[in-house]
Amino acid sequence: MKAATEKRLFWFSREGAELDLSNQTHLDMYVQQTLSRGKTLDVKMLFQKINHPDFIESFNRVKDFLPKEVRAFWEEWLGDSHGPTEKDTPPV
Repeated sequence: MKAATEKRLFWFSREGAELDLSNQTHLDMYVQQTLSRGKTLDVKMLFQKINHPDFIESFNRVKDFLPKEVRAFWEEWLGDSHGPTEKDTPPV
């Protein structure tokens, strides 16, 4: 899925740039910028564009780069749902 970059969130990108949210690097950048710089509407759009498991995985990768207040809010909101995923669990 593609997502257009909005200048107020992605001021460093060129005009008309798009992110490919199937690309892990693009997804992580989208999640990080939206959570740290976005408004409520931006966060709502994020959840319309990506599914919950993908958000959890991305959040776990970018959480150390978020402002501490933002990270604390999302960790509390997510509760235990941000623990290891099936991809993180080694096969038995």
